[in-house]
Amino acid sequence: MGIRTGVLLVVVLLIAALAALNWGVLATPTVMSVGFMQVTAPLGLIMLGLTALLGIFFVAYVVYLQSTVLLESRRHTKEMQAQRDLADRAEASRFTELRNFLEAQENAHMARNAERHAAMLARVEQLETAFKVRSEQTDNSLAAHIGQLEDRFDRRRDAQELQESQAARDLRAANEIRELREVREAREGREPVGMPPAV
Repeated sequence: MGIRTGVLLVVVLLIAALAALNWGVLATPTVMSVGFMQVTAPLGLIMLGLTALLGIFFVAYVVYLQSTVLLESRRHTKEMQAQRDLADRAEASRFTELRNFLEAQENAHMARNAERHAAMLARVEQLETAFKVRSEQTDNSLAAHIGQLEDRFDRRRDAQELQESQAARDLRAANEIRELREVREAREGREPVGMPPAV
């Protein structure tokens, strides 16, 4: 119970106590004027009735104000709840849009990475193919050079063998000629002169 309610209750009790203690004075009829005429009535009871009527009117007015305030408070509460719901929905919508935007960015980033990866793999395969072709060309050219060198070496060796065999044949022919001369000179009874010794 608030202070104001306690004060009002004390005032009402005081009025009731005074009325009870002075009931005889309040109920004493007296001549009073109502403006256009005079009547005989208990002035105290009339004033007490007017005070009670004023109190009832005041209480009714207070109840009306309080009910109006309660209704207004409920209306404000409903409006605040509606605004809160709208704000929550707007916030959820913004979060949803942000999530969709982030997902779209992530998908685009992944797609770009996939394209770059595919391009890199294609480039690597292209380089591997070019390297294989280059390696095969190098092997072929090297084999051709080696073949040419072997052919030159074989030709030189054959030429050298041919020269050696020609020299051997010449030497054998010279020996045979010398032997024939020796034999002929021996038949003629002369010593061989001017011939080189046999090797």
